[in-house]
Amino acid sequence: MNNRRGWTQRDEREWFAAVGAIDECVICGKWGTQVSHSNEHRGIGQKAPPWHTAAICPDCHHEIDNGRHLSRDERRRMHRDAVNATHIILIQRGTMPGTRARTEREHAS
Repeated sequence: MNNRRGWTQRDEREWFAAVGAIDECVICGKWGTQVSHSNEHRGIGQKAPPWHTAAICPDCHHEIDNGRHLSRDERRRMHRDAVNATHIILIQRGTMPGTRARTEREHAS
């Protein structure tokens, strides 16, 4: 079953597993990461799409979500940069999930 973004639950699980498999924070390099959703691109009570997640450590995650050292725009830019760095790692590892399955579904339509 596809969600409103055209991804199946399996696509999303594979994406989160791939991001969660990145051991080092893409911001500071510290070992031990969390899958962090963007605070943009969502409605109230909703999470951002899976591809707007980043592998970051708990300290960086807290700073982006609740930190007082950066402005909201700086925190959002920091998270966007982290998402981009996460995508680069997934591409380099050859583990960016969902893209092949989605492309095959789109061509079959």
